Amino acid sequence: MKMTRLAAAATAASLGLFLAACGGDPADGEKSASDTITIGSAAFPENEIIAEIYAQALEAKGVKVKKKLNIGAREVYIPALESGEIDLLPEYTGNLLSFLDKDATATSPEEIEAALDDALPETLEVLEVAAAEDKDSLNVTQEFAEKNGVKTIADLKDIDGLKLGANPEFRTRAYGIPGLEKIYGITGIKFTAISDGGGPKTLKALLDGDIDVADIYSTTPSIVENNLVTLEDPENLIAAQNVVPLIAEKKASDKVEDVLDAVSAELTTQDLLDLNGKNQGPDKAKPADLAKEWLTDKGLI
Repeated sequence: MKMTRLAAAATAASLGLFLAACGGDPADGEKSASDTITIGSAAFPENEIIAEIYAQALEAKGVKVKKKLNIGAREVYIPALESGEIDLLPEYTGNLLSFLDKDATATSPEEIEAALDDALPETLEVLEVAAAEDKDSLNVTQEFAEKNGVKTIADLKDIDGLKLGANPEFRTRAYGIPGLEKIYGITGIKFTAISDGGGPKTLKALLDGDIDVADIYSTTPSIVENNLVTLEDPENLIAAQNVVPLIAEKKASDKVEDVLDAVSAELTTQDLLDLNGKNQGPDKAKPADLAKEWLTDKGLI
């Protein structure tokens, strides 16, 4: 763990100036005050929305909060957490485990949660995980699902000449073609590499029938907008990526834990889909406004 943290710190130093130049709010070396929870976020809208939810939920219960959002990648914000520049941010369980332990093999929510307890630095802890996930997911059109009786990834085994589109690395990743063959016995896949992270090109290929199955991140608004069917993954081929508060142990008071646990108990993948849709849609709703609306709807403020 020590070598991982040192390497991350070195990367953080090199990335700090870049992030500042891009207009983000990177860790600035200033320690968080002892009476304040300094909340950070990764540099993408969904994570900022969740961070705003944490911040406003805590403020509503009288906790003093400071925000340093859009910090960057894990190579930047994990060292910032360890150094005390920030105290809390939303994380995703599977990716956090992979960052901390390069040899981790856990994929189910329970296995990952248990492994995180061992992998985390002593100064950090995770609180209750949410049902909400943002991860790779295999999707088909409603028409394809009904025609072929497909509800789970396992159901794809009986389809001859299955056409699947995803980022190029899906061809070799453990959760990609090798995993589909090994875990689900799906062979003869006709793979199309589409380099847009499950974005518009991937969606168009799916809707046009050029592919049967598309790898799209599970909280992408296009899933709902196009009534796609996200296939269930009963064997946990794709590692769980549950949203979880990652917090400095010294700031995890009973009051703070109670507030964040209440948020996690309510946050679902459907919520993230809805929030992302409002943020990325025509109204371009701001993360802070979306957080307030969600907390109010859930009766948490």
